[in-house]
Amino acid sequence: MTSIGGVEMVDWNLAVATATRFARSGPEVSQDEAREVVQELRRHAKVSEEHVRAFTRMMAPGGAYADTPILVVDRAGWVRANVAGFRSVLSPLLEKMQDRRSTTPGGAVLGAVGGKVTGVELGMLLSFLSSRVLGQYETFAPPSRDLPAGGSGGSGGGRLLLVAPNIVHVERELDVAPHDFRLWVCLHEETHRTQFTAVPWLRDHLESEIQAFLGETEVDPATLLERLREAAQSLTGNRPENPDGGPAERGGRSIVELVQTPAQREILARLTAVMSLLEGHADYVMDGVGPAVVPSVAEIREKFQKRRASGAGRLDQALRKLLGLDAKLRQYRDGERFVRAVVNEVGMDGFNRVWTSPNTLPTKAEIHKPADWVARVHRKAES
Repeated sequence: MTSIGGVEMVDWNLAVATATRFARSGPEVSQDEAREVVQELRRHAKVSEEHVRAFTRMMAPGGAYADTPILVVDRAGWVRANVAGFRSVLSPLLEKMQDRRSTTPGGAVLGAVGGKVTGVELGMLLSFLSSRVLGQYETFAPPSRDLPAGGSGGSGGGRLLLVAPNIVHVERELDVAPHDFRLWVCLHEETHRTQFTAVPWLRDHLESEIQAFLGETEVDPATLLERLREAAQSLTGNRPENPDGGPAERGGRSIVELVQTPAQREILARLTAVMSLLEGHADYVMDGVGPAVVPSVAEIREKFQKRRASGAGRLDQALRKLLGLDAKLRQYRDGERFVRAVVNEVGMDGFNRVWTSPNTLPTKAEIHKPADWVARVHRKAES
């Protein structure tokens, strides 16, 4: 349980309400246009499955295609889905923190206040992200009862989310062909669905790493307050001076980097390598399939890369830095270079050895030195 006296550590309903209230409004579309976008995205998602499977040579066990659901959602639907996912993944950490609070005098009162505050903070974070995410394979999808309104799906094996208003917004902003752009986005997200349905151990491996990371989290309130204060200072640029009297480095670190123990840094290095692999692989597949099925792929890729790199202003860039989203952009770039280099060296079947087991996943160092991964996984196996 993650509540004390009926009070939860996080007010999840308040998080959803806050995110929905402050999320930016989507692009203006008529009902007919909205209906057409939803239908086309669903068609593209199904077609993408065939293209991605053929290009990657990755199949689910037994040769079956993915049976995970495809949901086309609005921004509020994306928020509800991710709150449900956060609630599931963070449960062990919240239980740990709740146990600590239950032994503290006045813990129930602090829990009531803290749950509301945390709910608002999480809601503001989700409101920021809800207008930026084009699609997402939700790896840790909760049971079907927690699906967004209008959704359908299984018992929690993952689901593909496509955020229709954001896709329309970006295709208009870039001034690219809507049909091509929607298919291009679906190719990327379908690659993630293929990764997890064709590699059964991958989800459990990621979950165990995340739970290990959360299990190492320092739950002492004073320590967390100090870390979060440093995070806030990094956002405003109001950093203390260095010990030698000079100004501290501007820009700061992300919240993920700040709230960390030495053991967590090791786990985060492994997680960073895996996420770089998954994101880079999706970009590589998207570009590999694109020329044959997306006529304007070169134009889309060029404009989208510029958009990724530029950000939308100083506040947006500061938030990206604080939340660690700039690191995610590096994951796309570094991971794609790794995949391309390995495929060029040993071919697609040789690259696919990466999915054999957790031991064949690249390390963070190998992401930057693909030849080292090839030497470790291929040459040692052949000797």
